[in-house]
Amino acid sequence: MTDVSAPAPRDERVKDVSALHRMLVRPELGGICGTILVFALFFSIAGDSGMFSLQGVMNWTTVSAQFMIIAVGACLLMIAGEFDLSVGSMIGFAGMLMAVFSVQLGLPMWASLVFTFAICTAIGGLNGWLVIKTGLPSFIVTLASLYILRGATIWGAIYFTRQTIISGVGEKAQGDWLAWLFGGKILTGAFRWMGEQGWIEVFTRGNRAGQPVVDGIPMLVVWALGLAVFGHWLLTRTKFGNWIYASGGDRQAARYVGVPVTRVKILMFMFAAFCATVFAACQVMEFGSAAADRGLLKEFEAIICVVIGGALLTGGYGSVIGAALGAVIFGVVQQGLFFANAESSLFRVFLGVILLVAVIMNTYIRRIITGER
Repeated sequence: MTDVSAPAPRDERVKDVSALHRMLVRPELGGICGTILVFALFFSIAGDSGMFSLQGVMNWTTVSAQFMIIAVGACLLMIAGEFDLSVGSMIGFAGMLMAVFSVQLGLPMWASLVFTFAICTAIGGLNGWLVIKTGLPSFIVTLASLYILRGATIWGAIYFTRQTIISGVGEKAQGDWLAWLFGGKILTGAFRWMGEQGWIEVFTRGNRAGQPVVDGIPMLVVWALGLAVFGHWLLTRTKFGNWIYASGGDRQAARYVGVPVTRVKILMFMFAAFCATVFAACQVMEFGSAAADRGLLKEFEAIICVVIGGALLTGGYGSVIGAALGAVIFGVVQQGLFFANAESSLFRVFLGVILLVAVIMNTYIRRIITGER
């Protein structure tokens, strides 16, 4: 008679995994550790400079949000096994399209935004289609797009205005319902009330006397958080997220089990272009103008954020939360150097060092996962 109370025999095919091992293979571990270290560092050297006042927090939060928007798109694309080096040029190109449509051609701002998003997302899809159909590395295809888009942006600006900056977008955007989604602020009433209660700092002189110094949360920050939440949900809670991992991990094996690899990769290129266009729209609404040189080197900063967040350059592994934390690290360091009165060029030094460290760590983690030596 079988003893039902006896423990089931151990299946030797199941490998025991320690808690430490599970923690080490979490892709966002590097981002978490880096965030803690960066906050501790700047709290110690710039804590008395106003960096962690409400205005200081809003400054580095806004900068972090800029990185985060493009990092989310780059993260999902890298997990799918591809790169997009045209993201920075796409930012300048999208901003110039908005300005040309609205200021030069006289279209309403909402229509200019809709047409720009449609065109830029289609270009992202074209990049993905070329990568799949030609079999060329995405590095080469999007490097070509980088130069094409940047050249087209400069040419278009000079053709319409004889200069590389088109102003007047701010006036066209006033009162436009869609423009507010990229250039407006939320919770303005709450911040005004907190200023009246004396809870936050207010202006004491001039035309803005009595108004809060921080008068709301920019839509840029809302977009960044929204895209990060959406990307995390898509990657971890949906079947499509499993397809993204599978497409980047082993394309051929994914096809064998029915994953639509072509569709997944093209959609991820389109999403990366969408994120770049969101960034461009927020930037154009903030400055009220478009410039041909906007977005310079942003593609590399986005990739560095993703690598800091734990994604492997080979694809199939990564985390949107990790990429978002990488963006926070960037924002804190960039603004922290300013508050600490350090030379701003050190930010580039930081980018190079942290990229090298992150790649070494990610390589070590990959070896743990795959059992390589």
